Amino acid sequence: MIHRLEHPERIAVGAIGDVGERLFLLQVREGRRLVVVKIEKDQVAILASWLARVVRTMARPEALEMDVELEPEYEIDLIAGEITVALDEDAATIDVAIESVEDDGDSLFVTLTAEQAAAFAIRAVQLIEAGRPPCPLCGLPLDRRGHDCPRTNGHHAPIR
Repeated sequence: MIHRLEHPERIAVGAIGDVGERLFLLQVREGRRLVVVKIEKDQVAILASWLARVVRTMARPEALEMDVELEPEYEIDLIAGEITVALDEDAATIDVAIESVEDDGDSLFVTLTAEQAAAFAIRAVQLIEAGRPPCPLCGLPLDRRGHDCPRTNGHHAPIR
């Protein structure tokens, strides 16, 4: 199914579960329609980075809508695969296309204002930073149970 939301009221990103085992979700609401996308943490970080970069090229956003928390209901409509971001300079909007990782033809096309994109990027960075801290040697996430850092090549006890 192709989901096309050209005037969404809100876009939210959040995580459900404990740190290290979180399920990341992207929700877009337009009227009574809610589209929910399961998305990987890295995809959230990269999308936030791209949106922030695109917003910087646009006119300064007005007041940001910071109501970006997930709605309590969620039935996943698609699992994010390839994500494309494009700037429509004439309309001063940002088009985001998310293709399903599965070969079912599902996709989401959403048009964001600069304010929505900036609020999403801020919230996404907050989510990413609330996760596990990175290993000081390799950058991979540290686990509460310990971390066998590949940079130590097995010559040291796991980093905690």
